[in-house]
Amino acid sequence: MNPNLTPAQLRELFLDNPDLEATRWLALSISVLLIAVVLLLVRKRALREEYTPIWVAVSATLVFVSLRLDLLRELTRAIGAWTPSSTVFFLGELFLVAICLNYAVRLSRAGTQLKNLAQELAILNARVDALAPRNSPAPSAEAGA
Repeated sequence: MNPNLTPAQLRELFLDNPDLEATRWLALSISVLLIAVVLLLVRKRALREEYTPIWVAVSATLVFVSLRLDLLRELTRAIGAWTPSSTVFFLGELFLVAICLNYAVRLSRAGTQLKNLAQELAILNARVDALAPRNSPAPSAEAGA
């Protein structure tokens, strides 16, 4: 290895490194397994149908990238990353941030709905209490005997 490599030369050395066939098959196997797991979870109703398109799209994208690693290298060059693996991790982080934001919005919406339901229940209870006769004796256990 030449110790006088510039950072640009070193980056190109990383990007021009040939793909290992084992790496390609591992990525493809994991991607196909992810699609199978998503479909199995939907079939068992453990994953709601509204999330299925997101996870199938992620799985299909992983399958596509596994088959076309040259596109991943081009994307790596375009964003200025050093290695394709760093690009995958960066895109994975973006996906996780998007998922967290989605859940934060849903949780906020659910909290607002819960507060509104509690307020409506309190109003209904107050109305029921206002309509109940105040002077009538409470039913006793002996009245039915």
